[in-house]
Amino acid sequence: MPILPPSRFFPPAEEAGPEGLVGLGGELSPEWLIDAYTHGIFPWPMGEHDEPVPWWSPDPRAILPLDAFHVPRRLRRTVRSGRFAVTADRCFERVIRGCARTHRAGGGTWITPRLVRAYCRLHASGVAHSVEVWREGRLAGGVYGVALGGFFAGESMFHTERDASKVALVHLVEHLRRRGYLLFDIQQWTAHSGRFGAVEISRRDYLRRLAEALRRPVDFGEWPPGEAARQG
Repeated sequence: MPILPPSRFFPPAEEAGPEGLVGLGGELSPEWLIDAYTHGIFPWPMGEHDEPVPWWSPDPRAILPLDAFHVPRRLRRTVRSGRFAVTADRCFERVIRGCARTHRAGGGTWITPRLVRAYCRLHASGVAHSVEVWREGRLAGGVYGVALGGFFAGESMFHTERDASKVALVHLVEHLRRRGYLLFDIQQWTAHSGRFGAVEISRRDYLRRLAEALRRPVDFGEWPPGEAARQG
């Protein structure tokens, strides 16, 4: 029996195989993206030619437990040093384009121009958010993702200065905790995310947690007072 209500556009995520492919095609409109995320599904183009759009719900699924987030000692000192200033939703498009450049430089191309435009529309609708990290008035790194109820899907991050993206992540997690979020989805586990406490859970467990998080009456809200004022 499906854990979540039926989707308007997708088959149940439980019907996907272990690799997680749910389907191909459709749109990258806010309507489709919101429906996907609220059903445990996300788009993941496999190259520059992203037609038709592949939609995924892998098993297992990686999450970053908000109550067990680990900040290494050296990074904690960097966060507290005042070296960087941190804002949110100040320049979403610059952050996602920075992430896209990073992936292209590393040989990955999943953040295609079409995907950039789609998430910028989602940001304009108030669903996608960015956290920016600044050094001496210059954008040094950031992270972006999707927020719905008490659920946040971290999509990607980038940096041009050492530790800037990690600082963005630390501030984001602190903000999500304050706001009462329950679930931080990172889709796939990596050794890098594992150092912060990321774990893998079954798709069925993930969908149960997603259903609970979506019922949580919270939102991303305003960034903590005084953070924006410290920029530059």
